Amino acid sequence: MNNGALGIFDSGVGGLTVVRAVQELLPQESIVYLGDTARVPYGSKSPETIRRFSDEDVRHLLRHDVKAIVVACNTATAHALPQLQQQYRVPIVGVIEAGVESVLSDPHCQRVGIIATRGTIASHAYQHALALRRTGLRIIEQPTPLLVPLVEENWLNHAATKLILQSYLTPMIEKGIDTLLLACTHYPLLVPVLQEILGSGVRIVDSATTCAEHLRRELTRLDLLAERDSAGTLEIGLTDLSDQFEELAGRFLHRVPPRISRVEL
Repeated sequence: MNNGALGIFDSGVGGLTVVRAVQELLPQESIVYLGDTARVPYGSKSPETIRRFSDEDVRHLLRHDVKAIVVACNTATAHALPQLQQQYRVPIVGVIEAGVESVLSDPHCQRVGIIATRGTIASHAYQHALALRRTGLRIIEQPTPLLVPLVEENWLNHAATKLILQSYLTPMIEKGIDTLLLACTHYPLLVPVLQEILGSGVRIVDSATTCAEHLRRELTRLDLLAERDSAGTLEIGLTDLSDQFEELAGRFLHRVPPRISRVEL
């Protein structure tokens, strides 16, 4: 199974930031990516629906004989990961544990700000995971529902984006956060403007990079790292296709994407 592909799924194309991070860290690994663009976003759905959708996503990836699966969706990780791990024998990892590990890797971290979609914030998954591992940690959560559409419009350096970010972040800055956790796979594209607003005194932890690092540790532990010397391949399947999704895929990957196929779940 070492040379089997990795399966990665998200409710849309934002999880391609995780794909890019995995390719940079583990270039020998082949990847099968599933974006459930016909039913995006998951964040506005009920927990029961999110679990059902996530189960269907996993079943699709298993048909490709993947050796491990990454849930590259914060909402799906929060609501569905434990059930998926219990139900399937293939190793399944999510983005939350990776983000929490990275935040707590700094022993001096005391005040953590978390920005995410409404669904992820409402789950309190990050807050619970952080609080269980370190007592006395101050956690400030902030839903930021306007950021995903701004990223998808490519308004990364737009004045409106900076004003909205300042509005979201000002209460956190006033409370003295030393770390900002980006709990959405769209948000890594905003790191430059976030750093500009926050300054060098606030550490930014993004879920894409931390997830790739966590995945490497798990594959190493399970002896599942690919042995091939050549670069891995990437297959992208979406449940709905449009010109917008192809353009977004290229933006998240930082390169022209391979041919994108439409898939049925």
